[in-house]
Amino acid sequence: MIRAYVLFVLAGFAEIGGGYLVWQWLRNGWSFWIGLLGGLLLFFYGVIATRQEFGSFGKVYAAYGGAFIVLSVFWGWGIDHRRPDVTEWVGAGICLIGVTVMLWKH
Repeated sequence: MIRAYVLFVLAGFAEIGGGYLVWQWLRNGWSFWIGLLGGLLLFFYGVIATRQEFGSFGKVYAAYGGAFIVLSVFWGWGIDHRRPDVTEWVGAGICLIGVTVMLWKH
């Protein structure tokens, strides 16, 4: 289970970080090279996700969806400096419980 969570965190940083860099390039006029780096991170996100040991694509991506929500809350707090409110923390906790339930037996 720990390996699965580590891979979800790595995939999340690649996906969120890549999407963030593409956003900055297209929406805020950052350099093309920043956008390209974002695209490469998004590619690596797809590669990292395949390293999960679970045999079902749907199960991996459904469980990753919960981890992605939690990581997005932390990204918004750490990078965009927007402190999450109580409902976001509760929702993130519920998502982590859901991820754990989904991956409990594989």
